[in-house]
Amino acid sequence: MITHVSKTGSPNMVDISDKQPTLRRARAQARLYVNDEIENLLRAENLNSPKGPVFDTAILAGIMACKRTPELIPLCHHVALQDCNINIQFSGQKEILIECEVKTVDRTGVEMEALTGASVAALTVYDMCKGISQDIEISGIRLIEKKGGKSDFGNGE
Repeated sequence: MITHVSKTGSPNMVDISDKQPTLRRARAQARLYVNDEIENLLRAENLNSPKGPVFDTAILAGIMACKRTPELIPLCHHVALQDCNINIQFSGQKEILIECEVKTVDRTGVEMEALTGASVAALTVYDMCKGISQDIEISGIRLIEKKGGKSDFGNGE
């Protein structure tokens, strides 16, 4: 069942007014694949590019994006986030892994916030490195895990 479509077929915000607030948590990830030039520069320059500290800037951008998700995704509820953590690291040769975890106690989940945070953090890494090379691929944006609400998803891997 598609939840954001009314019985008449028009867009519809889901009514969560009867739900009880519970702990909600979601983790999402994105992967970036960079070329040798970008990897070598970031590793040699302590994760800095000519634009500044790449991973630190991407973490801030991702957190800001989580907080603004309802402004970006139609029909998302405003959720008071209690915690948001973004981890960015090289996970292999020429591969950067971004993970975003978001928590709240609310009536609806935070999957969209986690996905938005990971996505915007990845876009920020791209933006900060594109002057070096545009040979960058963003892929694998996905929900890893969600807990709370009607159903859980994922096993934390």
